[in-house]
Amino acid sequence: MSSPEDTGPAAALPAAPVLVAGYEAVALLQPSGEIETLDRAAAAERLGDSEPPIVCHAPETARRLGLDRLAAYDVLELFAFARPATFCVPTPRGLALALGLAPPAGLEQAAVTLATSGRRLLTDLAAGEAAGEAPGDDLAGLAPLLHRSGWPWSPAVLTALGLAPDRPVPAGALAAWRDLPAWAEHAPEPPPASHPVDGDEARGRLAELLGDRAEARPQQADYAVAVTTAFAPRDSEGVPHMVLAEAGTGVGKTVGYLAPASVWAEKNQGTVWISTYTRNLQRQLDGEVDRLYPDAEEKARNAVIRKGRENYLCLLNMEEATGGGVPLAPDAVALALMARWARHTRDGDMTGGDFPAWLAGLVGRGRTLGLADRRGECIYSACAHYHKCYVERSIRRARRADLVIANHALVMIQAALGGGDDARLPQRYVFDEGHHVFAAADGAFSAHLTGLEMAELRRWIRGAEGRRSRARGLRRRLEDLLGDDPAAVAALDEAEKAATA
Repeated sequence: MSSPEDTGPAAALPAAPVLVAGYEAVALLQPSGEIETLDRAAAAERLGDSEPPIVCHAPETARRLGLDRLAAYDVLELFAFARPATFCVPTPRGLALALGLAPPAGLEQAAVTLATSGRRLLTDLAAGEAAGEAPGDDLAGLAPLLHRSGWPWSPAVLTALGLAPDRPVPAGALAAWRDLPAWAEHAPEPPPASHPVDGDEARGRLAELLGDRAEARPQQADYAVAVTTAFAPRDSEGVPHMVLAEAGTGVGKTVGYLAPASVWAEKNQGTVWISTYTRNLQRQLDGEVDRLYPDAEEKARNAVIRKGRENYLCLLNMEEATGGGVPLAPDAVALALMARWARHTRDGDMTGGDFPAWLAGLVGRGRTLGLADRRGECIYSACAHYHKCYVERSIRRARRADLVIANHALVMIQAALGGGDDARLPQRYVFDEGHHVFAAADGAFSAHLTGLEMAELRRWIRGAEGRRSRARGLRRRLEDLLGDDPAAVAALDEAEKAATA
């Protein structure tokens, strides 16, 4: 079998064999175009005498070959560099589909497809079409940094970009946060109006969402009309309108409630929070919302995904990981690929968003998923990146959106704290997968402490007991601050009394 057609010197692959390992056999495509199928033991032995191979997902390939590790040109790493924030299943077939190539059938075709995918990515870099590059993208800075770090793909990438191998690494090559736009603070949104949604409006919106070619589903239309009751104006404070609805598989309940929910949001200039159980279901809902907003910019204005802080990249963590300079390999490779993603991500979401989950397996969790916001560590407005923070941006977008796609855990935490991020709870909710709401409520409205934690809390309040120690109790810590505030002194007395009980 011949080698795939070369597309020019700028797209030349390294002179290395292409290897695709199945569960029982291995396909090996030589640079000359010769291809053969081997058993796994023979392929592992052959690798010891050749250039590191071109593979898809080196750790998984090593596992299938029975090796502890495998030095290789991983096309997935090249994909993460050339097509950041782009979905791709981490297989030769997934690469083909992501790049618009014909999917392979069998191991030998997969090897050819993998070579073609590598060439396509290098060609895109050469043509400046890797990711629709935006102003501020620093390919010319990251490529020399990767070369200095010994990234296997760097010679081919430098050639594709027309850069000299000895090009110096510019200062701030990893500082992706410098190129991110700052969010703008807006005046508080006025309370929404309370216009009802009637059945005809719900049916009309449902027909728009489904299109002319959709099969007629009377149950779905009846479902959408029934849901409108939940969007009726309240007759008295504290007595909301509720609808408990159950629909069989295939009825189309998601589109069924999106119809009246979107009508209410538009009519009343308000926000409907749609809450589901898991992050994966949030992404599925996000896909359904494409029916409402087929234009990406319109969708970005009107639909927002909200999750807890620990799901997002923390720019301060990323800056601290760089150490203010050029880190050593392999950290530099991971951080360079993260910098590419940070510039192109839709919302900074690292769990179920446009972050490639397989990247952590390739270059390590510490410099990828480990850069997420850590619960309890955010310093909010004291952070130098506060006005570019992905979390704060999503919070402000959610205040002005028609639809917010959240999860039960976040909604319940907000309810437990008595308000949303601006101390005002939304007025309209849809709970999808409602049978999981009870478990989420249990988690949000309860707390537990171990015996060790209780002992430490007691010591922190009362101070050291039974031995000499410098550990001071809460009263000693606060005595200069309490002054003549009787309420504060009374609260402290109660705390000490409780710790003594």
